[in-house]
Amino acid sequence: MAHIPMRMSPKIYWVLGASLLILVGVQGLSPASTDGSVGQTGLPQHVAIMMDGNGRWAKAQGKPRVFGHQNSMRSLNEAIEGCIELGIPYLTLYAFSTENWTRPTEEISTLMQLFTTTLREKLGELMQHNIKLTAIGNLTDLPTPCQEALHQAIQTTQHNQGLHLIVALSYSGRWDITQASEALARDIVAGDKQLSDISPDVLATYLSTTGIPDPDLLIRTGGDMRISNFLLWQLAYTELYIEPVYWPNFRKEHLYQAVQAYQARERRFGNVTS
Repeated sequence: MAHIPMRMSPKIYWVLGASLLILVGVQGLSPASTDGSVGQTGLPQHVAIMMDGNGRWAKAQGKPRVFGHQNSMRSLNEAIEGCIELGIPYLTLYAFSTENWTRPTEEISTLMQLFTTTLREKLGELMQHNIKLTAIGNLTDLPTPCQEALHQAIQTTQHNQGLHLIVALSYSGRWDITQASEALARDIVAGDKQLSDISPDVLATYLSTTGIPDPDLLIRTGGDMRISNFLLWQLAYTELYIEPVYWPNFRKEHLYQAVQAYQARERRFGNVTS
């Protein structure tokens, strides 16, 4: 989901659970220095963020849920900018889950239309700032215009060498494992694979994240202590960091604190250390 930090201007509101607003404000990038309080050794290479708490943040202020999404722009900016400043090459944002399709039809239609328009309008800026965009999820569930705009953005930015920004869209971890298993089974039936070939490493190549390293650090805002069907396979040895602040209040210093906590942990991967 580069060493050019991002300054976003809030011109477009609520796009696919607000996380896709990352595509709106890539203009106005300016250099910024890395926060010296975060050590440059032992940095996570891949950070995943579950951006939770927009609705609760709005409700606490007596506002409708959409108000929380509208006010998440700065949070998105700071998370992306912070990763770029620290030199973290991969950032995955949980944008729209398969469960989100149960929302009212009118709301979903509006979200898809906004997403499509935003992708088309901001593609040039993604290219200008060397941002590579990919998406994971059951993208065939998206309306045709949305699929077309997303495909164009992915194809156009595929050779960019900056921040790899991965958007999890119409995604669930169970879907990902299921589709990977089905694809592997088809190859076995076709004779391209043998039953003896099945292994965790082989199955991982069929996941939607193939070619992308598993997240080292997962940050969830809003205080809930669950992973909500997100990257179930890929999070096997990911360090979890629960941030109590709601997503609209998330700032760069919260990212730094999560990274510092990650750096202080001993990652044993099931082994015993002396």
